[in-house]
Amino acid sequence: MKIGLHIADFTYPSGPAGLADDLSRIAAAAEEEGFARVSVMDHVWQIRPVGPIENDMLEAYTTLGYLAARTEKVDLLTWVTGVTYRDPGMLAKLVTTLDVLSKGRAWLGIGAAWNDEESAGLGLFFPPTAERFERLEETLQICLQMWGDDEGPYEGKHYTLGRTMNVPQSLTRPHPPILIGGGGEKKTLRLVAQYAQACNLFGGPDLERKLDVLRRRCEEVGRDYGDVEKTVMAPLDPSDPKALVEQLAGYAKLGVQHVHGWVPGVSEIEPLRVLGREVIPAAAQM
Repeated sequence: MKIGLHIADFTYPSGPAGLADDLSRIAAAAEEEGFARVSVMDHVWQIRPVGPIENDMLEAYTTLGYLAARTEKVDLLTWVTGVTYRDPGMLAKLVTTLDVLSKGRAWLGIGAAWNDEESAGLGLFFPPTAERFERLEETLQICLQMWGDDEGPYEGKHYTLGRTMNVPQSLTRPHPPILIGGGGEKKTLRLVAQYAQACNLFGGPDLERKLDVLRRRCEEVGRDYGDVEKTVMAPLDPSDPKALVEQLAGYAKLGVQHVHGWVPGVSEIEPLRVLGREVIPAAAQM
């Protein structure tokens, strides 16, 4: 099992003036301690489960570009891109650029978006749920076409592209891995089975059932269930490493291959050190 770091909070004691240095220290420590991936949220306001919406929040892809220059090994992604925040052609270009400048370490993490509050606040496009899922599938199709050999046009219900040229191409071939976030059983897990290299679920009591649904969705589209990496988003609290390792072992028994989460007090760095000493090596044996 691999462990990933999700940077969900940018409000640190040093304030905005020290934020760049803090992020550099966090990313460098995560890489040194053996974290496999580093991600950021795709929000423009802080989300309420993490903190007050007035807390600091950075734009995701600008931040990932910065982290690409400060790291050498960790994979980088947005966990997860809100599909309506960027047009698909531009999104494919953004992820391609990140992949090239990180020397092949970019993923496309994507979902149907959900935060109507920040969208209304900043005037961002936010159509109804059904339309967002339609746009999500078209976006996946467009990104895959742009990462392939077909430079022809794309015409869907919501998006029309005259020429899907993408130069330079991504270094990761055939394309940067795609992770689709969410556990919706009718739409999201079907999209995972059809288009993605990884799912992302939450570590709650319905995890096993969600994985069973994903298995069925894979069967329906003729996909090998084993080809989809199973990931779980869960807190990585280093205060009780033994309990955390036991929790990870429970996920591993269900077939989870990657646990990705936020670390309390991450800017202090020592929590990352504890995880690197006592949790990540144990997880690697699962």
